[in-house]
Amino acid sequence: MQVIRRHKLQGVGRLLQACAASGRGIAGAFREEEAFRQELLFACVALPLAVWLGRSGVERALLAGPVLLVLIVELLNSAIEATVDRIGLERHALAGLAKDIGSAAVLLSFVLLGLVWALVLTGH
Repeated sequence: MQVIRRHKLQGVGRLLQACAASGRGIAGAFREEEAFRQELLFACVALPLAVWLGRSGVERALLAGPVLLVLIVELLNSAIEATVDRIGLERHALAGLAKDIGSAAVLLSFVLLGLVWALVLTGH
C-alpha cells in the first residue's frame, strides 16, 4: 500500500497559515454561535474589570485567565457540535452525549471563573 504524503508548510508559512485558520475559526464561531457571541461580550466587560480589580500582575492574570478559558472551551464545544452535526442530524444517544459533555465543559469553565474571582476578590 502506498502512503500519500501531503506537503506541509514549515516556518513562517506554517505560522501564517495557522493564524489564518484561527481567524477563520473565530469568525465562524462569531457568525454561527450565539453562545460564543454572548461569552465574547462578557469577556469584553470582564477582561478590563480583571485588569482594574487585580492588585498585582498575578491577580490580574488569575482573573483574566478563566475568562479566556471560557472562550476556549466554548470554541471546542462548538467544534464538537459542528462535527456531530456534520456526521448526521438524526437523533442518536452518542451524539447527544457528546454535545452534553461539551456543554458540561463550558459550565465547569464558568464555575472555575466564579470560584477564582470570588477567591481573588475576597482575599482568601
